[in-house]
Amino acid sequence: MKKQEIRITTLIGKGAVLDGDFSAPDSARIDGCVNGDVTVEGTLVLGTAAVISGNIQAEAAIIGGEVNGNVTAQRKVEITATARVIGDVNTESIVIDEHAIFQGSCNMNQEVPDHQNRRKAVYRKAARNGKRSAAAAVAAALQEVRDEEEKEGMGTETVDAVSAESLSSEE
Repeated sequence: MKKQEIRITTLIGKGAVLDGDFSAPDSARIDGCVNGDVTVEGTLVLGTAAVISGNIQAEAAIIGGEVNGNVTAQRKVEITATARVIGDVNTESIVIDEHAIFQGSCNMNQEVPDHQNRRKAVYRKAARNGKRSAAAAVAAALQEVRDEEEKEGMGTETVDAVSAESLSSEE
């Protein structure tokens, strides 16, 4: 796979300190310190000496330095082995190198189906595969027990209590 070339149009050099928010219309590289939020329309590259105390928003981010804040990148976040990220990451794709420090949570822009939709999907899959769902298997097993008890003249109160309890725990 061919690496994509990044055209850097803005540079904050090593040793430079910016107190306040920073924004760039294209890609940018930061090797210095920014005490504020960073917004870049293209790719943000943070060198190993970079220190950001604020949130980052970019199309993509390659982090080699330190970030104390949340990182949001629509396309991809790469946290290299020299990086230290203390904050949450929101992105479509993430790469975290060995020895990198990442303390926070990661949201990869995927919708998590609610409990009801997951259960319906399991039932549909079971029906497609010609298999019974767990609830249907429990119900069938309990029906067999009821039938056996009725043949033997026993009551079904115990089975009904177990049935109600088993099926409610399945939900």
